Amino acid sequence: MIFSCLVDADYLDTEAYYQRIEHRKTRRDTSATPLSTLRTRLETHLASFKADSPLNIVRADILLKVRQGAALQPGLFSLTVPTGGGKTLASLAFALEHAIVHGLNRVIYVIPFTSIVEQTAAVFRHALGDLGDNVLEHHGAFEDDPSQSAEARDKLRLAMENWDRPIIVTTAVQFFESLFAARPSACRKLHHIAASVVILDEAQTLPLKLLTPCVAAIDELALNYKASVVLCTATQPALNAPGFVGGLRDVRELAPEPARLFSALKRVQIRHAGILSDDELAARMGASSQILCIVNNRRHARALYESIANAPGACHLTTLMYPKHRSKALAEIRARLRDGKPCRLVATSLIEAGVDIDFPTVLRAEAGLDSIAQAAGRCNREGKRPVSDSELLVFTPDNPDWAAPAELKQFAQAAREILRQHGADPLGLPAIDSYFRLLYWQKGARQLDAHNLLGQISDAGLDGLPFEMLAKKFRMIDNTQMPVIIALDEAPRKILRDLEFADGCGKAARGLQPYMVQIPRQTFATLRQTGAIQAAYEKRYGLQFMVLANEELYHPQFGLHWDDPTFIRSEGLCW
Repeated sequence: MIFSCLVDADYLDTEAYYQRIEHRKTRRDTSATPLSTLRTRLETHLASFKADSPLNIVRADILLKVRQGAALQPGLFSLTVPTGGGKTLASLAFALEHAIVHGLNRVIYVIPFTSIVEQTAAVFRHALGDLGDNVLEHHGAFEDDPSQSAEARDKLRLAMENWDRPIIVTTAVQFFESLFAARPSACRKLHHIAASVVILDEAQTLPLKLLTPCVAAIDELALNYKASVVLCTATQPALNAPGFVGGLRDVRELAPEPARLFSALKRVQIRHAGILSDDELAARMGASSQILCIVNNRRHARALYESIANAPGACHLTTLMYPKHRSKALAEIRARLRDGKPCRLVATSLIEAGVDIDFPTVLRAEAGLDSIAQAAGRCNREGKRPVSDSELLVFTPDNPDWAAPAELKQFAQAAREILRQHGADPLGLPAIDSYFRLLYWQKGARQLDAHNLLGQISDAGLDGLPFEMLAKKFRMIDNTQMPVIIALDEAPRKILRDLEFADGCGKAARGLQPYMVQIPRQTFATLRQTGAIQAAYEKRYGLQFMVLANEELYHPQFGLHWDDPTFIRSEGLCW
């Protein structure tokens, strides 16, 4: 934390030098609005909601009780609310009120997937009437690459956010990897996590191999740095001690009677449909005018979409679409559903986390119980249909190529066992608790800290902490992804043009985040070698801003694709 303060001060001075202005007029002189004003705006927005249905009555009760918990002393909290219960805005309401009551500085909303950072930030901006710079998105898609030129690195480090805003919306990767980082640019923000309210959305998605270090970090922030941490999810991951070795203590539940909520908000029937071929899946989708099918990998999603592409309302969503494109596609899907038009959507798990969408029927390839619960949240979400008419069908793909990835097989096996044991209510609190305890028991304590990071910290002591080793081993995603900018529209093209004579690149980096697709490093290297992607102003920024030059590789339904490795070198861009 001390290092973070020093680094941030140094960076602010450097930025002042580049901008040729006094230090006091840089980052500290922002248009940020006081938390009390943001709370008032949120109250105005929430007042427009009416408790005019059984579901909305439950949502209103959740909001009321959660806000009443804001007076509790800072520390550890859980918010256990079924999908569709309105926990996103309820958690924000709690966080703002709690921060004001206890003199905390900001709200940090931590999301598991980059794909919904923009969506959540947009919900917050709308709710807060935010026309300024109060809600900051940061998914850390731009890397601090030490191989770049000195000038490129100097420019780049100014793009790394110091999180000096009232509300931060970021990813779990960015949040936790920063806590274990060893580079100044990644550590810069740490002191702004202290004295803040941290909402961990979908807390169950923390990777098992790093679960114990993540829990230790959460506990440390609450214990010694005046942070309040809220584990916010429909499927609480059983992290409380003593059931979880090294788990959290004194976690206070904010939701009113979670067991009652799960009963009141039950809107879906769940059953296992057995083994289904792609032809059978396509037939089922063809027989329903509005249906969602969620599969475990992008290749399966594309193959299944191609098999129904000629059906009315056929749609496809993938993380290979840049965020703005996905947002536009989702808006069209919601409009079709609202208007009663055919809508047959094939998607990967990106659709499950926080995406407000409502289908009468959902098909879900075998996965963990938490994923099944999230999929159920896309079925009869608003409770407007009878439970008997709203069905989630879990199936096993018959093609071994479409089986769950290796890292998900154990989740799927544990879910299968729980579905057998709790068939009457597989998404009830007892079933969810049993699922996570079974999963952790199967893994064992050693596998929940696969690199023995806490053991090495303990052995080293404060005088010999192995910072570089910790940063190298604490990787929430094994396969490093690299960002590619898809500049098909005028907005990203203008940002790129302005970079040529910009004093810094921080604003541009933030502005380009909605136009990026993350791809594997090996694919990135191949695309670069063939000229399909090109660096914008490489002499100034190195490989920081890689732009898709061969626009034929971006498909309106599949997003970025690289089926043919022999790309034609593009002459369309010149930096």
